[in-house]
Amino acid sequence: MQIRDRIRELRRVRAGLLRPNPRNWRTHPAAQRDALRGVLAEIGYADALVARELPDGSLELIDGHLRAETTPEAEVPVLVVDLDDDEAAKLLAVLDPLGSLAGTNQDALAELVERVETESEAVRKLLDEMVGEGTAADLPEPSRPEVDIPEAFQVVVECRDEEEQRGLFERLQAEGYACKLLTL
Repeated sequence: MQIRDRIRELRRVRAGLLRPNPRNWRTHPAAQRDALRGVLAEIGYADALVARELPDGSLELIDGHLRAETTPEAEVPVLVVDLDDDEAAKLLAVLDPLGSLAGTNQDALAELVERVETESEAVRKLLDEMVGEGTAADLPEPSRPEVDIPEAFQVVVECRDEEEQRGLFERLQAEGYACKLLTL
């Protein structure tokens, strides 16, 4: 398998100039925001944000929205990638979930966390929650995307066969209803 290097350059950019991706699906609860502030205060930036250059020269984020939002005046490291819109959407969709698929070696995690010193209450809480009682069952569930599902009113109609389904679908569409065909 040939793997392409899609990174064009590492650039330092004022975070406030980075455009948020309109397709970003991640939300950031207060506990995560607080923990990130704690890590940034104690360590600083040690990882790059990821963005693609748009035709007008601006940079659109793919990864690092919360970091950019948290420190809008800071010059931050940004990996500029040469992805088109569809490739950027794919990476945006899978980057965080890929990381959450990793397993946990509880002993190694407990040993690592024991070595970590922090003045941040939010970081300490995060570390304590990660280790829990020392069993995998006590670890927080891997993050799942939060999906905002708008209220919708729908009708499911059973049809005798595919021909009747197609006819009903076409009639309802002609009447202005938003329809989808499903076979269960």
